[in-house]
Amino acid sequence: MQKTLTEKPWLAHYPQEIPESIDYDEQTLQSYLQRAAELYPEKKAFHFMGNEMTYKEVYAEALKLANQLHSLGIEKGDRVSIMLANTPQAVISYYGALLAGGVVVQTNPLYVEREIEHQMIDSGAKIMICLDLVYPRVANVREKTELEHVIVTGIKDFLPFPKNLVYPMIQKKNTGMKVEIAYNEKTHSFNELVKNGSKEPIDLDVDPKNDLALLQYTGGTTGPAKGVMLTHYNLVVNTQQCEKWMYKLVPGEEVIMAALPFFHVYGMTTVMNLSIRLGYKMIIIPKFDPKSILKAIEKHKATLYPGAPTMYIGLLNHPDIKKHDLSSIKACISGSAPLPIEVQSNFEEATNGRLVEGYGLTETSPVAVANLIWGHRKPGSIGLPWPDTDVAILSAETGEPAGPNEVGEIIIRGPQVMKGYWNLPEATQASFREDWFLSGDMGYMDEEGFFYIVDRKKDMIIAGGFNIYPREVEEIFYEHEAVQEICVIGVPDPYRGETVKAFVVLKDGANVTEDQLDEFARKHLASFKVPKMYEFRDELPKTMVGKILRRVLVDEERAKHKETQNGNNK
Repeated sequence: MQKTLTEKPWLAHYPQEIPESIDYDEQTLQSYLQRAAELYPEKKAFHFMGNEMTYKEVYAEALKLANQLHSLGIEKGDRVSIMLANTPQAVISYYGALLAGGVVVQTNPLYVEREIEHQMIDSGAKIMICLDLVYPRVANVREKTELEHVIVTGIKDFLPFPKNLVYPMIQKKNTGMKVEIAYNEKTHSFNELVKNGSKEPIDLDVDPKNDLALLQYTGGTTGPAKGVMLTHYNLVVNTQQCEKWMYKLVPGEEVIMAALPFFHVYGMTTVMNLSIRLGYKMIIIPKFDPKSILKAIEKHKATLYPGAPTMYIGLLNHPDIKKHDLSSIKACISGSAPLPIEVQSNFEEATNGRLVEGYGLTETSPVAVANLIWGHRKPGSIGLPWPDTDVAILSAETGEPAGPNEVGEIIIRGPQVMKGYWNLPEATQASFREDWFLSGDMGYMDEEGFFYIVDRKKDMIIAGGFNIYPREVEEIFYEHEAVQEICVIGVPDPYRGETVKAFVVLKDGANVTEDQLDEFARKHLASFKVPKMYEFRDELPKTMVGKILRRVLVDEERAKHKETQNGNNK
């Protein structure tokens, strides 16, 4: 491995404003909110559907929640699940849990009961803070978990008058749900709880380099989701790296579109934590809607918009895009999926800002590599490693460092790399070679130090920025009485990047429709994991020993897609 330690050709492309190494803050993540309240006390921390709060107010609310969590039994190291969409409560809960000494467990609000149950049991979370709309799912599984308390809030709780009165009616119309919650000593109203909390800081003895701030769950191709252990230092480091990469942005002055989910590590770091550190104003968007985003960028003069390719595609394809002034945008870093070159150029033309692609994983907090926003970049590349970050390619044939343009596994070493997987020492050990994290992604580095992705993890599907693991979807369908065999793959999709397709072999004499399979899947899987396409076959391609050849099906679909594209281009 010695070869990779000394060869860093990417450094030659760093502008003078980006240092090779950074003097990182050895402090807790929650200290950023306290710092923002001191430096920018009257500055607006966010705008949310007409409501705004200053940094001083957000810090006070987070302290009040922290003290109430403490009174409910949260001690240093206890896990607190947060199952919220992008809302003020998500920010307050995240920092409130940390201020109480807790470890945040971000939980996707789209999860179904089976997924919630697994995550709560595995993490051992004692308290969950959730939206009222998801509370019925939580209530159905809480007795199977270690959850001692559930704190419930709603979108309306942080809306100004009269929106707070009208919104429940809109919510019922859109979702068909009106949730009635019986509050008691174990189920609490967020607003009522926080209202009575103390604003006094809690004395904590936290070691930023070793103590966890976050358990961020990521799926696995060979089993249930794993909890990625990220320390305070991991997340502080990645936030400061992001700050240095965006060196032209001004602390206390920028306005950032907060449309990426905070429950996703990418949105958490590049939107929420970065904003809190630098005193930016977040325009919090609970659900991505192109029309609302276009209006918000123009109205609030947003300068920074981290996102996923589907978000930029959604804006570019909206018929009203030319009716809005998007010239305030300075910079965007795209992540979660490959960024098409055409989308990059069209978006830059529409905004006059810069849009570049980055790369990372949950295990790297998440960003490890990105293109320069203001500097030399290469089309199709994911860019250059960030400060203090070593990236190398391991040859698939020799297991040794690969040469320029040789495809192999991307490996990463740096202070933002995770501590390990929660309660999975063997999986942790298998994911490292010495102190290098093995990404499982295939790529190469050119002679100048620019990195390229050749293929994502062997079987993983990335649809609309969400990671979907085929085995999890397949296992659900194997519970269906009509299904004999199934293979799930990702097929090209011009909007979502990939979409989920299932190849199904039915049992002899069985009869089932696509709609019936879809209905079954939606009872057991989050909506983004449900196949959008089904193909019934008499048999699936297999090896001599009976293993299904997933790659054959992938290649067939890619060939079809290529043939269709060629036909459209004639």
